[in-house]
Amino acid sequence: MAKSCFSIDLSRLNEFTDAVKEDPEKAKFTFKTETVWQDGSISKTKARSFEIKTDEPEPLGGKDSGIDPIELLLSSVASCVSIGFATQAAKRGIDLKDFRIETEGDIDVRGYLGIEGARPGFDNIRYTIKVDSSASEEELENLLRTVERISPMFDNVSNGVSISSQIEKIN
Repeated sequence: MAKSCFSIDLSRLNEFTDAVKEDPEKAKFTFKTETVWQDGSISKTKARSFEIKTDEPEPLGGKDSGIDPIELLLSSVASCVSIGFATQAAKRGIDLKDFRIETEGDIDVRGYLGIEGARPGFDNIRYTIKVDSSASEEELENLLRTVERISPMFDNVSNGVSISSQIEKIN
């Protein structure tokens, strides 16, 4: 079966968009996940009915049995951009035959290891979208700029978001 961005249910999306314009409270969501430690550096995270297993690579003490959380961050950015790219293309009538997003981030793990001289997170993240489309390069660039402007993950990573925590002893 051929891929198509036109399989996105734009009428449903437009109905929701109209409803939000009428009542902005309908735009407010709380997303929730639950992460349960399994053993060693292995955890399983559940989001709705989906589950993701995470682990560290062997050099960082793990068994390399699941995606590393830092790779999960890269995939979160790329998958959000992917959804936005396909959705915005469909809204503009741009046919995408195929595309893939290659995402990389540079990190100095000294910060994670508690060694001074580096922060524990990425120094930078970059991605390339390789697109098969009859659209012009300018149309694709404009599409990407729109996606980057409205992508929640792009915004969270680019601009940061406050994080609060608490600990609750269960026994």
